[in-house]
Amino acid sequence: MTALGAVIMPERRYQSAVIAAIVVLAGVRLLCAALAPLSFEESVYWVYSRHIAAGYFDHPPLAPILVRLGTMLFGDNEFGVRALGVLLPLPASWAIWRSAAILFKDGKIAATAALYFNLTLVVAAGSIIATPDGPLVAATALLLLTLAKLLETGRAVWWLAVGAAFGVAMLSKYTTIFFAGSILVWLLLVPDLRKWLATPWPWLAALIALAMFAPTLMWNAHHGWSSVHRQYDRLLIHDWSFKYLGEFLATQAGMATPPIFILGSMGLFRLLSGDGGSFGARALINAMVWPIVLYFIWHSLHDRVEGNWPEPIFVPFVIAAALAAERMKWHGVWAAVASWSARLAVPVGLGIAGFIYLQALFGIIPLGPIDPTAHALAVGWKELGAEMDAVRKRLGAPIVLTTDHGLNGWLAFYLPSRPPVEQINARIRYVNAPPPDPALFRGTIMYVCTRPCDPIPSLRRRFATVEPVTTLTRSRHGIVIDEYGIYRLAGPIGSPLDPP
Repeated sequence: MTALGAVIMPERRYQSAVIAAIVVLAGVRLLCAALAPLSFEESVYWVYSRHIAAGYFDHPPLAPILVRLGTMLFGDNEFGVRALGVLLPLPASWAIWRSAAILFKDGKIAATAALYFNLTLVVAAGSIIATPDGPLVAATALLLLTLAKLLETGRAVWWLAVGAAFGVAMLSKYTTIFFAGSILVWLLLVPDLRKWLATPWPWLAALIALAMFAPTLMWNAHHGWSSVHRQYDRLLIHDWSFKYLGEFLATQAGMATPPIFILGSMGLFRLLSGDGGSFGARALINAMVWPIVLYFIWHSLHDRVEGNWPEPIFVPFVIAAALAAERMKWHGVWAAVASWSARLAVPVGLGIAGFIYLQALFGIIPLGPIDPTAHALAVGWKELGAEMDAVRKRLGAPIVLTTDHGLNGWLAFYLPSRPPVEQINARIRYVNAPPPDPALFRGTIMYVCTRPCDPIPSLRRRFATVEPVTTLTRSRHGIVIDEYGIYRLAGPIGSPLDPP
């Protein structure tokens, strides 16, 4: 099935086929969620989820809350950690479908936009990993739908829904703040919408969002604004360079998948030129994309942009891609580019996703230490965790220490007996948890580090005894991925852990 299939088959049949495809893809993602080991990020959010609070060092609280709910419903395992996040693209797909249908009055475009959304790596791969990006993308889809309904109906009550959707998005990730600018730009650009600025409704929506986000602000105020500082320290410019710009653009093309990236880019520029729909609809799609894109282009001129950071833009972006494939008329070379991109969107999207799934689960290409899926996921950690737990029991250590937050998460999740695991440094990450019992540090302590173990000299200043015990490895198909040093610590000199 391709987007161009909508031209061949009746609209209702095409929409039914798209719905079936979205459901099947969701089922595949659920299976992968159950089988794939946790990424280090997921293990960190699982650790956070054991002590729910209004804020955390990395992000607002929604991701740990979803992890907690998932593990309560489905068990304290990989599937439980991920289940709710994997299901979020279903309501998000519905919201994108409805938004496109409302804005551009075309069921084929709406169905294609929802299909393209599920083919992007934002959903195909990203939704399987339990991070704040999943709920942020879903909340963005709902935000777009509320704005589309506001445009369609002109009813003030939709501002209340706009505020609620914005508040949920803010509880997911601070990137949401860009959409405040998007909404303001949209209202200023569209003459019929400017009247809202003279009414209390947009400001009431802002108050609703602020009220929902207020607990996270209060948490930050009580913890030195640590979370806000961590995110917005990235605004600091240390050196200008063009070396990250190409990487940023290539990464986003990969996240969208190349055919959808081409279609979406073509669609956005044609929307800017006045083609594709009403001015209000065209302005909304562009306003939801360009503030984030322009910021991250600027950011890429002085620092690396991680591929997942601009993920919310793919909600409006897939609608632009669907317009390019289904409605916009192209001529010359652009007609061929649009035609081939539409034909390749589904097979390329499925092919990339399938390869990622197979590589993550089975390592079909034996890349060994350079395998990015093996490094990002806890491949080999079930076996390694059992080995480490056996060493811990042999040492008689009631607690395990480390100095890396990702390793801390994997140790906490994959050691079968689930002993106390604590990170010596960066204690602000765990400020929501109760401090460990001081009695745990009176005898032998086990310390784990990824080799080479750079923190060992600093440990010798903190503990009277620092003795190497053994080296363990995690591997796939007999090829070593990482080596871990195991040390015996004893006799803390002062506090064994940094203060928060």
